[in-house]
Amino acid sequence: MKIIIKVLIVAASLWVAELLVDGITVSGETTPKKIGTLIAVAFVFGLVNAVLKPIIKTVGCAFYVLTLGLFALIVNAGLLLLTSWISNRLDLSFNVTGFWAALWGAIIIGVVSWLLDLVLGRDD
Repeated sequence: MKIIIKVLIVAASLWVAELLVDGITVSGETTPKKIGTLIAVAFVFGLVNAVLKPIIKTVGCAFYVLTLGLFALIVNAGLLLLTSWISNRLDLSFNVTGFWAALWGAIIIGVVSWLLDLVLGRDD
């Protein structure tokens, strides 16, 4: 049940990022198709984060320390770009154009996910 709630939280965060950042687009002919695309992309984003983020944190530990954690923003932007690439390969209509859109999108997704986790009282 926790995984389903987390996927829905990330889907809502992706939707907010799409609304606020010009370079992030989610297409769909109808609202249910757009919601389905957001949920599918949230699942892909979760898989990408679950698989790659621990590896990147381990390998790039020195960069995290040297930049006082700001390197995490770069990593999250890269993971969002990778999610966009994988989504395009899976014929999901999710697109992130450029690094700056990915950076702002990653910041928005992180903040909105954190706020929704607080509101819903989720414990990891």
